[in-house]
Amino acid sequence: MAAARTHAPLPRRLVRPPVELELLIPAFNEQRRLPSTVAATVDYLTARPWSSAVVVVDNNSADGTLDVIGRFTDSPVPVHAIGCSDQGKGAAVRRGIETSSARFIGFADADNATPVDTLDRVMRLLRAGHGAVIASRHAPGARLDVEQPLLRRGGGLLFRTLAHLSLPGVADTQCGFKFFAGPLARSIVRDCHIDGFAFDVELLARVVRAGRDVVEVPVVWHDVPGSTFSARRDGLRSMADLLRISLAR
Repeated sequence: MAAARTHAPLPRRLVRPPVELELLIPAFNEQRRLPSTVAATVDYLTARPWSSAVVVVDNNSADGTLDVIGRFTDSPVPVHAIGCSDQGKGAAVRRGIETSSARFIGFADADNATPVDTLDRVMRLLRAGHGAVIASRHAPGARLDVEQPLLRRGGGLLFRTLAHLSLPGVADTQCGFKFFAGPLARSIVRDCHIDGFAFDVELLARVVRAGRDVVEVPVVWHDVPGSTFSARRDGLRSMADLLRISLAR
């Protein structure tokens, strides 16, 4: 198990102004895909009644990922850019949650594979008091418009089987579109340590162990090329992380 982290209170200057919803986009070398995703997200949020903000968490990108954000300086919905020096999507999401004061917070992938208007249903469920609301490609009513390659699908099946050891009631832990009650997210993230691709399972397992529920929303989803996941590099580590999560209490 990773060593416990020290969680001193963050300086006030690092915490963003409160809004009802913050949407995090963890980004590693996403100069190409990020502009259209941020633009679509801003367009959607502008038409919604909630106060909101978009937060791009740059995870040590070596391209022009951060330069992209300069295009949204005058956006009707604030677009923030913050950095995360620890490598890994889990670390980037934790950084975004720790620096948030939003009533509700969550994250979406830079590839925009899950339609952003899924948030209509997500927000209704969060406002109704559910702890976590997540998009699902395997819940009843979901549909895959463009499927992943066969090897990725096989690895995903094995991953889901192991994830069910910790989350037997959740059909899809890995769709990159997850939202939480803000105070709950900030509380549980203090005990999360996994930086790799199993970090979603750790987050959701902490929600359940805190006595809160996880609700799945079926989505129409399409695979978008460009994932940084490598079965050879990340597969064994992810499986080991899943076993650690299932043994943790």
